Amino acid sequence: MRIAVCPGSFDPVTIGHLDIISRASRIFDKIIVGVPVNPEKHFSFTVEERMDLLRRVIAAEGLENIEVDKVDGLLADYAKRRGAMVIVKGLRALSDFEYEFQQALTNKKLNPELETMFLSTSAENMFLSSSMVKQVAGFGGDISHFVPPCILETIQARLCKRQ
Repeated sequence: MRIAVCPGSFDPVTIGHLDIISRASRIFDKIIVGVPVNPEKHFSFTVEERMDLLRRVIAAEGLENIEVDKVDGLLADYAKRRGAMVIVKGLRALSDFEYEFQQALTNKKLNPELETMFLSTSAENMFLSSSMVKQVAGFGGDISHFVPPCILETIQARLCKRQ
């Protein structure tokens, strides 16, 4: 079985995330969407909330070969424990590549059997990030084009200051 890990902060989940996860699910037998535990980083949603949002989106899309799990510790170690041979990362722009390439090389050093696969984002999602969603929502803007419909109200309730 070809297993891949698709990690990300998913704070919150965007249609760009969903696009990468969905496309990866057609390439691999199983995708584990990994949500990191990082007490040093401030998230708008807890790990459990982010996992719940992901599960709701995956169920709404009818994606069956996807599992959502918490990643505590090094991604390279987690992938080894779960039997994953590939990390799937989405890239929006050249600026993403530099950071992700460095991460890929580090993971390869820590786990020589682990590969990293980069999927370029769809053109319509190149501008989209969780940070952008939070910024637009924080100013009361319409985020309905940026997040999956099944979680829109939950995200608005948490992030929208002016509605």
